[in-house]
This record gives sequence, structure tokens and C-alpha cells, in this order.
Amino acid sequence: MSFRGYRNALVPALLPTWFGTLCLLAGIGAVAAASSVELPPLSEAPTALHLPGKVVWDELVTPNLAGVEAFYGGLFGWTFRDLHLGDTEYAVASLNGRAIGGIAEVKIPEGEKKQSHWLSFLAVRDTDTTVRHALMDGGTVVMKPVSYAGRGRQAVLAGPDGAIFAVIAATRGDPADVLAKPGEWIWSSLLTSDPDAAAKFYQAVFGYDVFDLPTVDGLQHIVLSSQDFARAGINSLPKDAMHRRAHWLNFVRVTDTADAVAKTVALGGRVLVEPRVDRHGGKIALLADPYGAPFGVMEWTSDDSREEPK
Repeated sequence: MSFRGYRNALVPALLPTWFGTLCLLAGIGAVAAASSVELPPLSEAPTALHLPGKVVWDELVTPNLAGVEAFYGGLFGWTFRDLHLGDTEYAVASLNGRAIGGIAEVKIPEGEKKQSHWLSFLAVRDTDTTVRHALMDGGTVVMKPVSYAGRGRQAVLAGPDGAIFAVIAATRGDPADVLAKPGEWIWSSLLTSDPDAAAKFYQAVFGYDVFDLPTVDGLQHIVLSSQDFARAGINSLPKDAMHRRAHWLNFVRVTDTADAVAKTVALGGRVLVEPRVDRHGGKIALLADPYGAPFGVMEWTSDDSREEPK
């Protein structure tokens, strides 16, 4: 079965300025690198895999660590291991004993319009080389390369459109390509005003194969693939998105989108876009946690494939 992405119509949610909040991650990275705390490796056991362009980690910057632990724990069954990185509170989120993301608490001063957001980490073979290529192709550096003992070397970048993402060269190799279980991250997509320009940038930096899929709404839907596997999407921002910044959006696999939406509301989150049927026949929705961080949920059946489009 061909790759299934999410529809462009799912992105009319207003995203306030959050660039400054993510910039604070640079300080967190410096503290962690200088401390004795070791963040978990991306793979439970060392692998020989290197899958450039794969989204291998997600990290949340939030003003309330305890609050988001209660939210995501109740919604997806995640558990958490709290760490102290200097003056920063940090937690590793896990599902069934496997680490799937990190959460950093960064207080936002009252009156400042900054928003909590999930940061996507893309695998690379060499972080410093990737940073140089990104700069040559119009990107910028938000956080310079930093090494973590036992984990790898990472940096935070922004594409020419301002969308922020991170890269990491994992010391122990990248996680294998397996179907995400319910409660795990399953897809990521970039929302931008110029998908063609964005695709050119990410193809130059990561060596993706690029596929422009047909749509019925007049908006672009591009799939980025590597190693014959669909890695991420690039989608047009809606035409009314004049005041919305380009941004990456991540999706968690769920067994029932409607149930996930109901739990989100009960736990204090918000529904940004109500559940609707995707092109593959399953449902997806766009949500926000109680502190404003947007994320998606997506149903996925066992016979669906993440192979690149043919």
C-alpha cells in the first residue's frame, strides 16, 4: 500500500511566536553537555544503522514540567524519569520502557508571547558537516553543535523559512525502521508558505528523494523519503495563514482518534482541528497540550506502509 500522509486542511491552527522559547534550548543543551548527567541513547542497543533524514527524537520546551507529565501520561501512557540539568528541570519520556522524547522546563516571563512547542530531531551522519551544508543553503544556526556522552552530537537549526528543527549524529546508531506502536511518534510534517523552496533546502541538506503528491484542495503535499522509506512531509500553510510561521508538526499514533480527542479535553488540552478522515481512510486531529504545544494524532492500521511513494 502506498504511503499515507495527512491532509493539508488540518493546519488552520494559530501558532503564536515561539522562536524565542526554542532558542532557550541552546542554554539547556550547554548545561547538559557540561554536567555529569547522561541523556539516554536513541537506540536501546548499539546499531550499525545510519538513517539520515529520519526523525529519531522529539523534545518539548514547556513552562510546566509536572503539568505536561500528567497530561501526556494520562493521554498516551507515557512514563517519565526526571533529571536535574544545572538549574533546568528535564524529563525523559518513555513508553513500555523505551525512551521516545525529552521535556525541558523553561519558565516564560509573564507578558511575553512565547509558545511551548515540540522540536523534531533528524538523524545525520555528521552534525558539523550538516550544519555547514545548511548554512550554505540558506539555513541558520539556533544552537551550535554540542556533544552528549553516550548519545551523540546535535545542533538546532532553522530553515530559510524560519522553521526550527534539530539534527543529531547518534553515537550508538539510529533506531531501526519499525512500525510505531500506539502512543509513539509516527509522522512529522513541515508547514510552510513555499513547499517547493523548503523541499529544495531539505533535499540539499539531507539528500532526500522528493515526491509531490496530487491533492484535491489546491495545496501542496510533498513527501521526503530516504532509504526507500517516507520520512516526513511538507505541506502548504493555508492561504489565510499570513501571520503564522513555518513550523514542524509531529503526530502520535493512536488506535482511536475520537477517544484521544476526548481524553485531551478531559486532561486540560485543546482541540485545534476536529477529527477528520485522511486520504487513507483513517482519522487524524490536531491538538494542543494545556500549555499550548501543538501535536497531531493519527490512526494507523497494521497493513499501512511507510514505503516511499512509487
